Amino acid sequence: MADRATPIVGQRAKETQRFGTVARLPIGLSPEVCKASADVLNQILADTMTLRDLYKKHHWQVSGHTFYQLHLLFDKHFEEQSELVDLIAERIQSLGGVSIAMAADVAEATKIPRPPKGREEVPVQISRLLEAHEIILKECRKAAADADQAGDDGTNDLLISDLVRTNELQVWFVAEHLVDTPLVRAE
Repeated sequence: MADRATPIVGQRAKETQRFGTVARLPIGLSPEVCKASADVLNQILADTMTLRDLYKKHHWQVSGHTFYQLHLLFDKHFEEQSELVDLIAERIQSLGGVSIAMAADVAEATKIPRPPKGREEVPVQISRLLEAHEIILKECRKAAADADQAGDDGTNDLLISDLVRTNELQVWFVAEHLVDTPLVRAE
């Protein structure tokens, strides 16, 4: 007999739940409503994970006159998007679903266009972020309306109270960096 302190590695077994299915949990919603919400939340999760990572990419690669301010802002937004990722994944799980988790799966599922690996100019970085936010905001508004119609108040609340409000605020903070105003002398 092996020592009990020795890790048992290399274990494999069948999945306990396939992705795209829901396990019935006693939360007062039909399996059909849970599946519909979990499916749309997985799409939003993939896009939110992509936006989160886009913020980190730009945090590392930003340059120029506004480097310091944007470096800090992008990292702050990365952290906020990370919190949203966790909230979305937990909601999917509480619906009985399986949340998307791996980078390769996220890359296949996201609707947000992939940026180049290299560094881009600040206005391009910001434009990419704003376009990604808009994709997510459109998805969230539609999904919130569908969840409301289906009686899924938990999903609706998450989408409106957390995702829409956070993304709208981040859009405002980022978009103001694309306003062309004089630096030191009024026109």
